[in-house]
Amino acid sequence: MKLDGKTTIITGGGRDIGRACAIKLASEGSNIAINYFASSEGAESAVAEIKAAGGNAFALQGDLNTQAGVDALVDRTVAEFGGVDVLVNNTGGLIARKTIAEMSLEHWNSVMDLNLTSTFLMIKACLPHLKSGAIVNLASQAGRDGGGPGSVAYAASKGAVMTMTRGLAKELGPDVRVNALCPGMIDTDFHNIHTADAARKGFEAASPVKRQGVPVDVANLVLFLACEDSAFITGTNVDINGGMLFS
Repeated sequence: MKLDGKTTIITGGGRDIGRACAIKLASEGSNIAINYFASSEGAESAVAEIKAAGGNAFALQGDLNTQAGVDALVDRTVAEFGGVDVLVNNTGGLIARKTIAEMSLEHWNSVMDLNLTSTFLMIKACLPHLKSGAIVNLASQAGRDGGGPGSVAYAASKGAVMTMTRGLAKELGPDVRVNALCPGMIDTDFHNIHTADAARKGFEAASPVKRQGVPVDVANLVLFLACEDSAFITGTNVDINGGMLFS
């Protein structure tokens, strides 16, 4: 068990990548605290699956753009499990595709809050309880290449997460390691909503691995970065994109 007796908070854990991370890390012995905003069914079913396998987990609804939502999640985690060892910052999204010409300040701020401010608030709230362990942030391939049409705000926010990851690795070491993932085309609701099917099929045809990624592909890498298998890795932004971008 690579995380036996450890406690992990996973934000945005009610669906797709976050839910896959919850199941994967629980299978390696971690207690799991799942945050969700709207995906209650997925979050609660993940908790049920973890408990049926003999693990410990809970799910809590909350808006992580607010201090109250962040504090409620961290406080309950500490109360139930005694501390925090791993933080997986998975909350985020595109909201809508908008060019700069179309974009309001409200939209810009909403994207920044969802992807960047929530990550800042969660890290700050966990630090008093995170005496050692790992932080894994979910950035994006968009943070490297600027993203697709209408995703400048999203790409900028994920690029900021990547830079935050590097800075925090220096600030929090040696006790806490901080890394990020840069997923490309992963078969999730993000792309179900925001990416045309033709573009996804084009990706599959062009990709060296000839398929889209799936959430468990990302969860496997999150587990590696969360456990001692990656003890000499910090400050990295790891690509996971099927070979479509080499950084």
